[in-house]
Amino acid sequence: MGFGSWWHWVLLLVVVLVVFGGKGKVSDLMGDVAKGIKSFKKGLADDPTEEAAEEVKTLEKTAEETVKAPAKKVKS
Repeated sequence: MGFGSWWHWVLLLVVVLVVFGGKGKVSDLMGDVAKGIKSFKKGLADDPTEEAAEEVKTLEKTAEETVKAPAKKVKS
């Protein structure tokens, strides 16, 4: 019943076949995880300061338009 037992090797082989086997659900899941990690790394590589600067400019423009717009009179 040591590590060299043939039952251990059979069990290990079954686990390896399930995880890395053909077009199984587990192998598809692992591929999706890998795509997610690549996408995450790509997102980190993008420069967020450029996007933030554009957002600030848009907000400033909206604020200026709001201030310049004449106030509407409310009829009672």
